[in-house]
Amino acid sequence: MSDQIKFIVDNLNKEPFRKNYNLITFDSLEPMQLLQVLNDVLAEIDPKQDVDIREEMPEQTAKRMLSLLGILKYKPPGSATDMSTFRQGLVIGSKPVIYPVLHWLLQRTNELKKRAYLARFLIKLEVPSEFLQDETVADTNKQYEDLMEGFKTLHKECEQLKTSGFSTAEIRRDISAMEEEKDQLIKRVERLKKRVETVQNHQRMLKIARQLRVEKEREEFLAQQKQEQKNQLFHAVQRLQRIQNQLKSMRHAAADAKPESLMKRLEEEIKFNSYMVTEKFPKELENKKKELHFLQKVVSEPAMGQSDLLELESKINEINTQINQLIEKKMIRNEPIEGRLSLYRQQASIISHKKEAKAEELQEAKEKLANLEREVSVKTNQTREFDGTEVLKGDEFKRYVSKLRSKSTIFKKKHQIIAEFKAEFGLLQRTEELLKQRHENIQHQLQTLEEKKGISGYSYTQEELERVSALKSEVDEVKGRTLDDMSEMVKKLNSLVTEKKSALAPVIKELRQLRQKCQEVRGLREECLQEESRYHYTNFMIKNLEVQLRRATDEMKAYVSSDQQEKRKAIREQYTKNITEQENLGKKLREKQKAVRESHGPNMKQAKMWRDFEQLMECKKQCFLKQQSQTSIGQV
Repeated sequence: MSDQIKFIVDNLNKEPFRKNYNLITFDSLEPMQLLQVLNDVLAEIDPKQDVDIREEMPEQTAKRMLSLLGILKYKPPGSATDMSTFRQGLVIGSKPVIYPVLHWLLQRTNELKKRAYLARFLIKLEVPSEFLQDETVADTNKQYEDLMEGFKTLHKECEQLKTSGFSTAEIRRDISAMEEEKDQLIKRVERLKKRVETVQNHQRMLKIARQLRVEKEREEFLAQQKQEQKNQLFHAVQRLQRIQNQLKSMRHAAADAKPESLMKRLEEEIKFNSYMVTEKFPKELENKKKELHFLQKVVSEPAMGQSDLLELESKINEINTQINQLIEKKMIRNEPIEGRLSLYRQQASIISHKKEAKAEELQEAKEKLANLEREVSVKTNQTREFDGTEVLKGDEFKRYVSKLRSKSTIFKKKHQIIAEFKAEFGLLQRTEELLKQRHENIQHQLQTLEEKKGISGYSYTQEELERVSALKSEVDEVKGRTLDDMSEMVKKLNSLVTEKKSALAPVIKELRQLRQKCQEVRGLREECLQEESRYHYTNFMIKNLEVQLRRATDEMKAYVSSDQQEKRKAIREQYTKNITEQENLGKKLREKQKAVRESHGPNMKQAKMWRDFEQLMECKKQCFLKQQSQTSIGQV
């Protein structure tokens, strides 16, 4: 308990609290002051808790603190039945309740700040199912849940970015470097594109490159299988050796076992178990019964108020003063026999306490030993199942420990180097991801561009050619390590190049002639398409003019015809008829407007008279009702 109070005082004296407490002043705080200290710590975790507890009711303070502690996932010590005691202690500011809460909060302040911040956005508001039948409420609730999920995702990304170790300056430098590399790649693609256009039989070369790539992959796969089989054979040999060593050690342990040591061990266990059964467990059982009786008594009593607490404190102070007076009287008497007996009693109690403490330590050590033995057996079984290894024992383990100690310094140095490599690897990995993403975007743009230009598959062909050339260079580096080999390879390559040039020269000449012809054909095809589109447009315009001419001829025939029915069908007659109808309708509306203007004044006057009459009748009605109510009471 003293270590707990010391930890609380040290943390309260630091930033941001700066309380300037010591152990005595902190322990002498009143319950109200102790609750205020707890509220200040909670306000540091959640700023909404920054209130003065003297200005609110004790029940509200306890409810507010309990709700926040529930959000922070604080679990009071003890079982579920102790929750009522915990609530009462929180209301009255009991030290046994407040101290563990302060210790728990001050141990993990930063973690709890984060939890309180997240609780503001992640505690879901439960909506009753009958309200969710409304479409508006259901849509709003769906948006609320989507926003909560979005907040979770953004918070995770933010935490990952905080722990990733990347700064904005580094990211900007990476982006600028990648933009430069993008421009270089675009220029390189354009150059390679121009170069491949002059290559003859590129489809055949692509087919050969694909076959080469497939064979190389197959060769790598077979080499990997061969290496795996070698590793399996090596592990099997090691497992056989471990099993043989384990068999030797088990035989050695069985030969060294003696009955005297086993009997001695059994006697010690019997003595310890008899002490636990006859002395320790009965005392613990009696203490638990007393504690249970006391708690039942406390539960059966009604809830105490502030006045009851003050009365109990006064009684406790009186009893303490009486105890101190009796102790002083006893010291004044100074009886030697009673002093010696008290000394013996004190020594006996100290010995019994030590005995109990050692018994508890022994019991805890046995439990730890049993747990460790179970863990060792589980790990041993898992190790046997995985790769057949066995835990070392005896001299082999000592030799292994000595080797391990000699390698500890080397391990620390290597570990530091590995940490540096890991940091650099993280940076390079991020750079690689960004470059891959940029490369994919460029490849997609390049593919679309190739499809538009009619050279689909050009970039893939170029990549295959570069890969083939890279594989060829790797093979050259592996096979040719001396200057003579390199010169021979150069001579061979030069001879091959001259042969290919001489073989491709007539083909290139033919290709140039064919390109010229192709360009002429392409130009003639475009002219043909233009003339064809012009022809169709001219035909369409001619048909349109013919239709308009036909309609005009029909209109003239109908207008000139002596038949009245034919004249009525003419468009001119129909428009004339519509004009006369609209003129007549306008004339009627003007007459109606004139009549309305003339009758507007008298009508407005009559409406005002009706409104006045209505007010007068309403007033009479109110007077009549008031008179009726007065006569019912007895007034005239």
